[in-house]
Amino acid sequence: MAHDDRSVAAVKPSGAVNRPLIALTGATGFIGQFLLRELPKRGYRLRVLLRRPSVTPIESASAVVGDLARPQNMAAALADADAIIHSAGIAHAMSGLPEDDYRMLNTEATIRLARAAQRTGVKRFIFLSSIRAQCGPTADHVLTEAIAPQPTDAYGRSKLAAEQGLAELDLDWVALRLTLVYGPGMKGNMQELVRLARSPYPLPLARLDAKRSLLSLENLAAAIETVLAAPQRLRRAFIVADAEPLTIPDMITILRRGLGRRPGLVPVPPRLLELGLRAAGRGEIYQRLAGSLVADPSALMGLGWTPRVTATEGLRALVRG
Repeated sequence: MAHDDRSVAAVKPSGAVNRPLIALTGATGFIGQFLLRELPKRGYRLRVLLRRPSVTPIESASAVVGDLARPQNMAAALADADAIIHSAGIAHAMSGLPEDDYRMLNTEATIRLARAAQRTGVKRFIFLSSIRAQCGPTADHVLTEAIAPQPTDAYGRSKLAAEQGLAELDLDWVALRLTLVYGPGMKGNMQELVRLARSPYPLPLARLDAKRSLLSLENLAAAIETVLAAPQRLRRAFIVADAEPLTIPDMITILRRGLGRRPGLVPVPPRLLELGLRAAGRGEIYQRLAGSLVADPSALMGLGWTPRVTATEGLRALVRG
């Protein structure tokens, strides 16, 4: 995101001089849009780094327009910023892209921005990474930061490489390895799960007992606030997840009860469900439904973070809103 002659700065809100100034990338994305609304409520000023002029509301932020992939001069964009929250990049849902694209936009652009932050004197660089930097789509054990990362796809490898690049810099950085994030405006697997829950049909999912960790937008914002406020140097990755993992039947039950309906789950043997999906050419769906991915956020909780929104509360809010 280069700062060039076309760059613009909005007027900063009055009465906000003493509040911490945070530079935010990815403000037009699912997570970025939420942070754009939420962080000012928590006492932060925002400077939004945008690739092009946008309709993103910036009433509480200043803005700089440019291209993150070509940051020839980020000094003006990062001037006086206390921290950076870097959420821009290629999302995992954007499958089919060449590995080079993931590396350029998720790894190299992150490291370039971090180097600019180091030169400018930014106090903390918060990188929104992913649990996929640590594992594949499923894991047969509970994940902690102490387990050696083993990403299995281009997306996960690009996120891990960005973390490794940050570790080589003289910069106070944090990588937040996010589990599956849900909230208004979400896409991908969680959007599909809500669509299933809203359908009027019984679902043959009652026998699926694998658990998966989720993360509400509200708990993510609290996690970011925790690492922003931490007084010590961090320079490490933290797993971020809601406190309790859920099975797919749990999720469907919560969503349908939030709609005022019965769960409507049928106890079909998992092997039969798998064979049926494979016969329909949808075997990958079974892996997403039946595989475990449980992540332990204890390290971040030890830093003072409390995931106050339970997964039950968060999922019910999805369908009630």
